[in-house]
Amino acid sequence: MIAGKIGAKVGAGATPGFRVGDERLIKLTASAGTKVTSLLTRQGRPSGVLRVAVVGGGCSGLQYKMDLQDQPQNRDILVESAGVRVVVDPKSALYVTGSELDYVDALTEGGFKVKNPNAATSCSCGESFSA
Repeated sequence: MIAGKIGAKVGAGATPGFRVGDERLIKLTASAGTKVTSLLTRQGRPSGVLRVAVVGGGCSGLQYKMDLQDQPQNRDILVESAGVRVVVDPKSALYVTGSELDYVDALTEGGFKVKNPNAATSCSCGESFSA
């Protein structure tokens, strides 16, 4: 099961609006986990989450957007991987299922890299894809 519903109550009788998934949705390498943990700590939110989303744009039509946030939002899917809590919205989940997020610490061509089995093509710069 990639995502299942959470049933715990929060606050005034409301249930949280996010689901818990597993690494079949998205997986972080140890290197990516270490980097994200470092960034969350530096921002003063050690219990925060990494949001991975797919938005329109780039040379090939779709591109990844990553952001650090305090907590999951309504309808998110929460995955714990490499010691990091990662959230993906349901629409983006259609595009990132089975992906691996890596971090390369290099002067040239370094940074976060997504290995996505759903990407039909990628642009030459590697920043966007089509599905």
